[in-house]
Amino acid sequence: MKAAYARAMDWLYLACIVVAGIGVVVMTLVIPYGVFMRYVLNSAVPWPEPASVLMMILFTFLGAAACYRAGVHIAVGLLTEQLAPAPKRAMSFLVDVLMAALSLFMVVYGTELVALTMNQVIAEFPFLPVGITYLPIPVGGAITLLFILEHAWIGPPPRESIVHREPTPVN
Repeated sequence: MKAAYARAMDWLYLACIVVAGIGVVVMTLVIPYGVFMRYVLNSAVPWPEPASVLMMILFTFLGAAACYRAGVHIAVGLLTEQLAPAPKRAMSFLVDVLMAALSLFMVVYGTELVALTMNQVIAEFPFLPVGITYLPIPVGGAITLLFILEHAWIGPPPRESIVHREPTPVN
């Protein structure tokens, strides 16, 4: 059962990376398009900036979940690296508890935010309910909770996992 869960988390992690990566690429293409239209063709289009904000919301919350699983999330390691193994495990547990609390907050209040804004639309995208644009918040929180459960139940993902790679050292 643990192996099946870990394998499912591998695929969820890969999906998060792919979707977040697509969001970054789309944002990277949309912004220069808006600049080109405004300053070169002197014909401003209204949608590139809100589209890039939507992509940023998407890649931020899904990318953060993936970063947690990969162990590259924002953390101050100076203190924990100096600790003995037992306090280091305790500190790791505390980080997991705090991350779970934050993720649960994102799920609960993010879902409420989605529900409250579902009847509003974005002026530049009248077909898109605002609630949909906030979906990455509770979804990212739920995915992070799944990764926290994996970390607590199984341990960190193995480095030889097909979708988890060691970062390339920077020279």
